[in-house]
Parts: sequence; C-alpha cells; structure tokens
Amino acid sequence: MRLHPLTPEDHALIALARETVDAQTDAPAPGTDGIHTMGAAVRAADGRMFPGINLFHFLGGPCAELVALGHARASGARELTTIVAVGNHGRGPVGPCGRDRQILFDYHPGIRVLLPTPEGVRGVRIQELMPLAALWTPEEGVRPFDADLFTEPDED
Repeated sequence: MRLHPLTPEDHALIALARETVDAQTDAPAPGTDGIHTMGAAVRAADGRMFPGINLFHFLGGPCAELVALGHARASGARELTTIVAVGNHGRGPVGPCGRDRQILFDYHPGIRVLLPTPEGVRGVRIQELMPLAALWTPEEGVRPFDADLFTEPDED
C-alpha cells in the first residue's frame, strides 16, 4: 500500500472536519455518545472544501463522509480529490467504514482518503482500501474487474 505524506491542504481539510464535529457534537458529556459524533470534509479539484456531519440512528443514518459528498455535489463540485473523517472529543481522523469505502470507490475512484496508519495520518487512494473490487455505476451496474483501476496514476 502506498502511503502519501500529508500536504498543507490535507491539514486544512482535517482542521475543517475537526472544527465541524467540535461545533456540532451534541453528546451530553465528553466520552458519551450523541447523534452527531463524526465530522468529515472533502476537497474538490478546484480547492474548495465541503464539511459534513453524521446523523447517527439505530436504522443506520448517513455517515459524515456521505453528508460531505452530498454537500459538495449540492454546491456544484463534481471532481473530488481528498476526503477525511474525524471523531468528536479529540478522537482524530478515522478510516471510512465499508459502506463508505464502496461508495467512494464507485463514485470517486481516484479519491485520496486521509486515515491513521502505523506511520501516522497518511493519504491513500481508495483503490488501496478496496483490493480487487468491482466498480459499480448507475448506468452499467456492477462492471467486471478492471486491473487498471488499481494502478497508481503517473502524476503521483
């Protein structure tokens, strides 16, 4: 797995996610659960950043990453480059759940995900988190495995 060091723009994205969850956490006391416990932020190719906050529900509410993706799209951003999720109460960046990984892979197969690693928080392409996955699109459904999706772009 190729881990990429963080850029100043990545640190700004993490800060936005952290500010979002810190401002919106509704847990009654530190360390307790609430409805809004995860913040996320996504960066578009043009540099704009869009925050999101989760909505916990026992039926499976949307994760912060999905809310950030929706916020970006509603604001006109189509090409997204980087995403991060941050937990409340100082938990820091966390990796996306399986559902979020699949959605990121399907809709933004080139996106970088910022997550904790043994070397600290690093960026990794979503393909690295989805080994041998089959891409799904609304137009074609599940497509056959495509090895080209798992090769690093030359510009990295």
